[in-house]
Amino acid sequence: MVSATIRRIVSPCWRPSSEGDSSRYGDASGRSEGLLWYKDSGRHANGEFSMAVVQANNLLEDHSQVESGPMSLTEGTPHGTFVGVYDGHGGPETARFVNDRLFKHMKKFTAENQGMSADVITKAFMATEEEFLALVKKQWQHKPQIASVGACCLVGVIYNGELYTANAGDSRAVLGRMDEATKEVKAVQLSYEHNASLESVREELRSLHPNDPQIVMMKHTVWRVKGLIQISRSLGDAYLKKKEFNQAPLLSKFRLSEPFETPILKAEPTIQVQKLEPSDQFIIFASDGLWEHMSNQEAVDIVQSCPRNGVAKKLIKSALCEAAKKREMRYSDLKKIDRGVRRHFHDDITVIVVYLDSHNSRAPTVSIKGGGDFGTGIVNG
Repeated sequence: MVSATIRRIVSPCWRPSSEGDSSRYGDASGRSEGLLWYKDSGRHANGEFSMAVVQANNLLEDHSQVESGPMSLTEGTPHGTFVGVYDGHGGPETARFVNDRLFKHMKKFTAENQGMSADVITKAFMATEEEFLALVKKQWQHKPQIASVGACCLVGVIYNGELYTANAGDSRAVLGRMDEATKEVKAVQLSYEHNASLESVREELRSLHPNDPQIVMMKHTVWRVKGLIQISRSLGDAYLKKKEFNQAPLLSKFRLSEPFETPILKAEPTIQVQKLEPSDQFIIFASDGLWEHMSNQEAVDIVQSCPRNGVAKKLIKSALCEAAKKREMRYSDLKKIDRGVRRHFHDDITVIVVYLDSHNSRAPTVSIKGGGDFGTGIVNG
């Protein structure tokens, strides 16, 4: 028996879909419908996956990828799965750059390290950060806006029976785990968020900057780092990493009144490593635009209650239904609102659902990216 609450949450699963579900594995590069891009179903080395992106900003600032196959440049290494969700802010440049560079760095460091580790993932984050800051330096004089662009980065790696979850920013990964006693799938949050709305994050900032009483400030009822940004970790945001980028010709609204000696924001991710258990059913990776409109358990209930095919799109539709409801609108009316104006109702939202089935060494090599020109993908048999 499905409760009334769950029926309300997953009702988009049982309504006729105007987008039209694609055939199983038939959408190799994904499909687009208005501001929605989706890949309903695909296979990775450890099961199946579904991904979807909806645009709200004038330029889509979310980028994402699923990579499945060799996790190293070394020949003959075990296959695994890499998932990345990159939630840009101030523009799409950092998220697009990370989408192109981070996985390549991870494969390089995995080869050098002769295996996967938390240190390998951290090195990949930091190498990507250094490359982007070098790009900012190169473009600084003719494109100073590049210094105020950044991205929250959430990464999941499944390799040799272990799950690595790395996060810098406020995107979130949630595991659906079967409770053997109740036979219900429970939500387990995997990632730690770096958002000044959390007391623990404010305390961390104060401890790192003991001589700055204004390191976190309440502005327009929201806690912000230096009164400017909610997140305490990201890639990019050079104007809060290096003082040479916090001056003219950068726009005055981003400039601090006093120079800083140590970086205000960090790029290092927090990483959790765990052995996958048979009770672990699936993982939801999503930018914070999804979590603004539903709880961890609500998202897990939707995935558990819906068919796998198109489930990421179902999560996004459920979030949009909630966003419309908050503004006393219908979902059908919200869909008519164009990019840019749509940002007043919801953020760009990226969702990737990865199912944890038995490892399949014969699974195809997959490289698919959602974002930019609404997804580009390569699937090799």
